[in-house]
Amino acid sequence: MNHLTSFAADRPLDIVCLGRLAVDLYAQQIGARLEDVTSFSRYLGGSSANIAFGCARLGLKSAMLSRIGNDHMGRFLVDALAQEGCDVSHVKTDMERLTALVLLGLKDRSTFPLVFHRENCADMAIDEADFDEAFIASSKALLITGTHFSTEGVHRASMTALDYARRNGVRTVLDIDYRPVLWGLTGKADGETRFIADGSVSAHLRGILPKFDLIVGTEEEFCIAGGAEDLLQALRSVRAVSAATLVVKRGPLGCTVIDGEIPADLDGDRHFRGVEVEVMNVLGAGDAFISGFLKGWLTGADYATCCAYANACGALVVSRHACAPAMPTPAELDYFLANAARLRRPDQDAALARLHRVSVPRRRWDEVLGFAFDHRNQFFEMAQRAGADEARIATLKRLFVWAVEETEVAGSYAGRIAVLIDDRYGQDALNAATGHGWWIGRPVELPGSKPLEFEHGRSIGTALTSWPGEHIVKCLVQYHPDDEPLHRLEQETQLRALYDATQASGHELLLEVIPTKDRPQTQDTVLRALKRLYNLGIYPDWWKLEPMSADAWRDVDALIEERDPYCRGVVLLGLNAPVAQLAEGFEAARSSTTCRGFTVGRTIFQEPGRAWLAGEIDDRMLIDQVRSNFETLIDLWRASRNHVAHAAREEQAA
Repeated sequence: MNHLTSFAADRPLDIVCLGRLAVDLYAQQIGARLEDVTSFSRYLGGSSANIAFGCARLGLKSAMLSRIGNDHMGRFLVDALAQEGCDVSHVKTDMERLTALVLLGLKDRSTFPLVFHRENCADMAIDEADFDEAFIASSKALLITGTHFSTEGVHRASMTALDYARRNGVRTVLDIDYRPVLWGLTGKADGETRFIADGSVSAHLRGILPKFDLIVGTEEEFCIAGGAEDLLQALRSVRAVSAATLVVKRGPLGCTVIDGEIPADLDGDRHFRGVEVEVMNVLGAGDAFISGFLKGWLTGADYATCCAYANACGALVVSRHACAPAMPTPAELDYFLANAARLRRPDQDAALARLHRVSVPRRRWDEVLGFAFDHRNQFFEMAQRAGADEARIATLKRLFVWAVEETEVAGSYAGRIAVLIDDRYGQDALNAATGHGWWIGRPVELPGSKPLEFEHGRSIGTALTSWPGEHIVKCLVQYHPDDEPLHRLEQETQLRALYDATQASGHELLLEVIPTKDRPQTQDTVLRALKRLYNLGIYPDWWKLEPMSADAWRDVDALIEERDPYCRGVVLLGLNAPVAQLAEGFEAARSSTTCRGFTVGRTIFQEPGRAWLAGEIDDRMLIDQVRSNFETLIDLWRASRNHVAHAAREEQAA
């Protein structure tokens, strides 16, 4: 079935989503009563926001039209939308109200205790003054969810937006999104109830239906919109006042699309079967469904494709925790559609899980200028030799952060600065560095362990639960592909456990691979080590490697391109090498397509750190000397890269 909907050309936006924008707190304990839940995960929520998020993730140009409070949660929501590429220019900050909040439990597959904290919340205060006609006219389509017709103020704002849309050739979409609690029909804590027949709500919705070109809802939602208990009768009632395309969501059965007259049944050629998967919980399936449908609808796909996208997106979300963050990228969607017949448990498919992590929008790091002071044993030994109290190490590392801050400002290096800091001596430094927008690596290995051990015990996943999301898990492993087999297998088991833990926690992983020196070293030793780890299904986001020859870099570049095009890159380590030797390493890597920069430590901090611990220099002198060493390396790195850029320009000119 081809749809005949046409869209205005040359619009900068595909869709504007007007409606709920809230924080979802999802229970982490699945199967527990909400009363018994002990911890929650925070996500972006609200039907309209979920749809704006999902559309953006699928490659559409979406915009959010709503309000947040002047609070931390509101800023989190704006950041989450913006990170996906959603236009947030019309998310207004309400200075008098707080951002809406929802608590959700996952008792079983279809039971989800849900409490809306929406008393006088920001998104229900949206006003006509929050947008103008030009903004609505800049889009191909406008979507509004049913909640934003439930009170006089939001109804007025929504009707104004609809009038602007109709005057400017903007297609209009209604997600019925019927929540009885938000219409005042249940107790305030009963957000789980999805349907209560109510004549006044049906009459109210009936008055807005003629304004829409596409109406999407569950069977129960069409019953409330049509004011009838029988679904077909309700659909005929809707059709009596609206010529819109109707999309009826039918859960695991799939969906039915109705253009024109209402059929005698919903199982004919207008019906599109769903995808069968094991359900974790049905929360969020509808928002994912409509995101997928709009992906096809707004790009001119036929209804079969629209519904394939919609059913697949819904199936993926019901198999995962949360709604918005569970939505797929185009790469995931393509993979799932190609393999849906065998993916009854998509949450357990390693390839799909990895695509969900790495194919989402992530901050780019084209250059990494890093100061590594995550060393622990070396600092302890420095303090011992200087006769300094071990507690002074924490202060020293905090001073290093101040030095990096000054370097960032002096060199205009925002978006390029990196640090490696431990939590044994550097917790205060970590706290100070977090939130700057820096690339922050944090070690997990027990220093000097061989075979590899983790500093905080074998349960590495437990340790990561307290880490900020921006911290990168760094693990140094002394690993040679020709190590004695039992030793090598033990190390690989640890690395696999670490990789699985980061997959679950969402932290990026940096593997620092240094071949053991008691084995023969050849030009392909590192290459073979990386290849072996890839063969084991370990795909770190970052590698940290010793300087290599230009030929070795070409081989590593080719391996990464072949095995992991989503890899973030490689950073160079220093091993306390002299500056001149590091400069040679920078030059050898200058043509590498994967080497993003360096994270060097002792070359920068060794002498000033020793002098400060010995009381030979004060804080200011320490900062100045560390800055000088760090900035020298930055200059050398950039000089090597500028040489490449200059050579490329000369080649183009020739």
